[in-house]
Amino acid sequence: MTKVRTNTKPFDIAAHLDDEETIAAYVSAALESGDAGSIAAALGDVARARGMAKVASGTGLSREALYRTLSVNGNPELVTLLKVMASLGLQLAVVAK
Repeated sequence: MTKVRTNTKPFDIAAHLDDEETIAAYVSAALESGDAGSIAAALGDVARARGMAKVASGTGLSREALYRTLSVNGNPELVTLLKVMASLGLQLAVVAK
């Protein structure tokens, strides 16, 4: 039997966040999870898709600080999340359950 070699790469969601509807659905799902780490990581994924340096410039924070803050282990303050969302062209909305 011949061995077939396949070249694989780790999945990177940022490569698939290429339109506003997909981004909004992705961030909304993270918000609905209620998990702060998931929310921060989702915003980090979107920021990477848009360009972390560009997002950092829009928030007034350093790129390195955003990478740390917008990770699964990050614990961003609400003001930071709002700055990031504004820089990404997103806004929070509240709906009744």
